[in-house]
Amino acid sequence: MSIKENLIKIKSSIPEAVVLVAVSKTKPIADLMEAYTAGQRIFGENKIQEMTEKWEAMSKDVQWHMIGHVQTNKVKFMAKFVTLIHGVDSMKLLEEINKQALKNNRIIDCLLQIHIAEEETKFGLNEKELNDLLASESFKNLNNIRIIGLMGMATFTENLDQVKKEFLYLKSIFDEIKGFNSQISILSMGMSGDYQLAIECGSTMVRIGSSIFGGR
Repeated sequence: MSIKENLIKIKSSIPEAVVLVAVSKTKPIADLMEAYTAGQRIFGENKIQEMTEKWEAMSKDVQWHMIGHVQTNKVKFMAKFVTLIHGVDSMKLLEEINKQALKNNRIIDCLLQIHIAEEETKFGLNEKELNDLLASESFKNLNNIRIIGLMGMATFTENLDQVKKEFLYLKSIFDEIKGFNSQISILSMGMSGDYQLAIECGSTMVRIGSSIFGGR
């Protein structure tokens, strides 16, 4: 099937309220343009240099989401255009995003990444680190970032019961912090292999790559 057909199929299978991020990392601009022509406006990249090149080449109504692990020294390259940074997992990174946002006279939206997987390789805050960060004075002084939600990646496993347990755990944390922060509205979880389950568990944003663009 074509990229357009894949997009139509996926969009018809997810609720209207769920945001679809087309994960376009490593894909050529021609593929992104095919998705753009089919109506897709939100793209997710995991390398800042590649995302910047695509931002320069494509229409300015595209929203660019940084979905990969972010190195603080690279933030400056995307600060003028990035729409949402998904994987924020430290105060140091938040402070750098805030600094670069201020330089560009912007407020940059971010999601805090929560560690929910059993694998040690995944980045993210645990529940205590999240609560400590949100309660800290340093955090309250960051005026050029806006935390609008949480994201998490489940364990890469065939065991869907485990994936479901991890998704529901993240949803419970999301509900708790949403209760005392009115800006929290996005729960980004679910990828090509598990997005339907993620939506069942309360995801409001899914990151889908191979099911749209084909395998790497």
